Amino acid sequence: MSVDLGHLLESSGAVLRGHFLLTSGRHSDVYFEKFRILEQPHVLSALCAEIAAHFKDQGVELVAGPTTGGIIIAFEVARQMGLPAAYIESENGIKTLRRNRSIPEGVRTLIVDDVLTTGTSLFESRTAIESHGGKVLAYAALIDRSAPGADFKLPLFAAYKVEAQSFPPDQIPEWLSSIPVTKPGTRVQPKPV
Repeated sequence: MSVDLGHLLESSGAVLRGHFLLTSGRHSDVYFEKFRILEQPHVLSALCAEIAAHFKDQGVELVAGPTTGGIIIAFEVARQMGLPAAYIESENGIKTLRRNRSIPEGVRTLIVDDVLTTGTSLFESRTAIESHGGKVLAYAALIDRSAPGADFKLPLFAAYKVEAQSFPPDQIPEWLSSIPVTKPGTRVQPKPV
């Protein structure tokens, strides 16, 4: 049975429209509220099933995800693949494995996350896994809203890809700047240079 993921995301209330300051520091007229997805197991399971099916025969031994949303996604993808999961948390501003978690040397790892824009969480998670001896094979995201042609240095799969524009703070178009800005998300905004 084929699932219309776009309709599922819209009907779950995950797609918001307005003027948003993204966690990357960029501005956009579209925001994906991951918690509307995470609150509805049937929506999350459908998106995670796409990821699990894509990586089914690719030698993945561990599924890892960063806090907050990536933990639930890592759990569900790992559950569907019959694999263990690892959770990446921040400690003193650095992503790492905590709570006495260790991983086998060379364990072939898939890193999953919620909404991809710039890849910062994926890169930080990769560093955490590799610093503990793991080998990251690929990345996956529920929703990919990254710029066309972005190079993440590893294979990337998204359950749902969307064309969503984002703009640096000094290049916000007039039509967008005329809308009051909202700052959703949990990551601390980058400081201006």
